Amino acid sequence: MFKSYISAAVNGVALCGTFFGQLFFGWLGDKLGRKRVYGITLMLMVICSIASGLSFGKDPKSVITTLCFFRFWLGFGIGGDYPLSAAIMSEYSNKRTRGAFIAAVFAMQGFGILAGGFVGIVVSASFKAAFKSSPYSTDPLGSTVPQADYVWRIILMLGALPAALTYYWRRKMPETARYTALVAKDAKQVAADMSKVLQVQIVVEQEKVERLGQDRKRSFGLFSKEFVMRHGLHLLGTAATWFLVDVAYYSQNLFQKDIFSAIGWIPPAQSMNALEEVYRIARAQSLIALCGTVPGYWFTVFLIDHLGRFVIQLMGFAFMTIFMFALAIPYHHWISKENNIGFVVMYAFTFFFANFGPNSTTFVVPAEIFPARLRSTCHGISAAAGKAGAIAGAFGFLYAAQSQDRTKTDAGYPPGIGVKNSLIVLGVINLVGMLFALLVPEPKGRSLEEISGENDGGDHDKEAAETQGVHDHTGSSSSSSRTLPLPAVVETKALQT
Repeated sequence: MFKSYISAAVNGVALCGTFFGQLFFGWLGDKLGRKRVYGITLMLMVICSIASGLSFGKDPKSVITTLCFFRFWLGFGIGGDYPLSAAIMSEYSNKRTRGAFIAAVFAMQGFGILAGGFVGIVVSASFKAAFKSSPYSTDPLGSTVPQADYVWRIILMLGALPAALTYYWRRKMPETARYTALVAKDAKQVAADMSKVLQVQIVVEQEKVERLGQDRKRSFGLFSKEFVMRHGLHLLGTAATWFLVDVAYYSQNLFQKDIFSAIGWIPPAQSMNALEEVYRIARAQSLIALCGTVPGYWFTVFLIDHLGRFVIQLMGFAFMTIFMFALAIPYHHWISKENNIGFVVMYAFTFFFANFGPNSTTFVVPAEIFPARLRSTCHGISAAAGKAGAIAGAFGFLYAAQSQDRTKTDAGYPPGIGVKNSLIVLGVINLVGMLFALLVPEPKGRSLEEISGENDGGDHDKEAAETQGVHDHTGSSSSSSRTLPLPAVVETKALQT
């Protein structure tokens, strides 16, 4: 039983850290600025990735305790990257291609999954070739050679490398113009930044921008009645859809091993040694990622600004529901040897439509529909709801997917409801996700200020157009100055970058 607790802890502790990191850094990103906090999350990821691989202790239990400690803080840093990356890309992008740019940020994790699988394959294969050992059924103790302890440590520490490579560019990146203008209200700094990009002289009227910032209709807080009336259902929609899709998505990842075993991709654990098991699982997961996960991400990138977020999200939930039920109802048909390929294809399609669907759109939409001063916070809340769903899936379905026959469960696990019934439950969860998707508005083709209502002000609209102003001078003898709404200038900057 202790083994099952270890597995649940190692799988779940990073998700718990991510949950708290999304809430904390999402809030901090709106208070201190996106750029300033972005560097902090990166350093946390690099340091804790290395520290996880160096986990120490006098016995295995203390090593696991140390590993869980650092994985929590690794997750904390990763959690901060969700709202900050989304908000930064959203505020840098123009309305015509904004969805593709934000989705591309999220889609890059598909290549990360492939890279992680490749590292796992290479490291485990190298150690397997160098250090021979017997299967577990022949020699339980000897099946795990002492050198295998280095495998997981190397894999974890190599995860710090791509993060460390981005540090220079993160530090050189300027603060987003929308944050500087609409949240920090430093019009002078915005003008300086935009002058470099637009190659025109920008002159601002700081006092008018400050007066606009005092408009109560544009300064309501997260817990205000105004926010609930304007964005309460939107936040419920983004949080609930992210929660539900992550229950399904992370649960699928957890019992991949059971499915791979059922179709013969992975032999029974007793017939392999530890290094062989790592190799085979990494290979199978990489193949699923290559065939289903990565293509789904990039279909979203290429089509999101054409089909829209709402269509892709609703379609994704619908097809995930269909494929889950199609796998579950005739489950025993699919796991028979002659139908193995069909099972893998159907299973890959559930990942494809998760990523060409709600797993991508739930990341994109919260970065578009909330006001700039609350954008990172609301994205963090939505993402944290998703991680709550991931935690529910990680802990709940780790047990639920166990066989109903006590003699066929993994060592240390009690009987569950089985893979078939677990797939049925996940199908129902996806069906409920379709209903909550109806609460989320369509941001396609509209500016962030239009979507969030930051341009709405009733009697103040005329003043807003005048006071959100900057004057530009071309520098020629015939030049003239004109006043532009600041969000329009920011949108123009996005078109130039």
